[in-house]
Amino acid sequence: MDLIPRALQLLLDKDMTGFAGLWAEDGVMEFPFAPPGYPSRLEGRAAIEDYLRDYPKMLDVQGFPTQVVHQSTNPDVAVVEFDAEGVVVATGKPYRFSYIAVITVRNGEIVSYRDYWNPLYVQELSA
Repeated sequence: MDLIPRALQLLLDKDMTGFAGLWAEDGVMEFPFAPPGYPSRLEGRAAIEDYLRDYPKMLDVQGFPTQVVHQSTNPDVAVVEFDAEGVVVATGKPYRFSYIAVITVRNGEIVSYRDYWNPLYVQELSA
């Protein structure tokens, strides 16, 4: 899935508009483990772009030292494991976290992105 390296580079470039632009107009981003106060589902490219707009002001992502893409039996679906590292902007604390995402693509655009991350870890770093 060629989309994955491009997505990670856009995050490194802090290009949230470009990153959100990888979604289909009707694409969905889901956070199955979202705690109270966090969105669990974003519908549409505009909502995803709005949600991600200030991400670089919170986390300065500086690298992805581990990246593994598991292609499923469906060629439009991949499971992606990656580690992100950088700095929590508000505190200056180092950030290193593992993510797992299930991504479904249609016509070269993301239609579904399920992000299995632990938001409590980010809350801990921001404190």
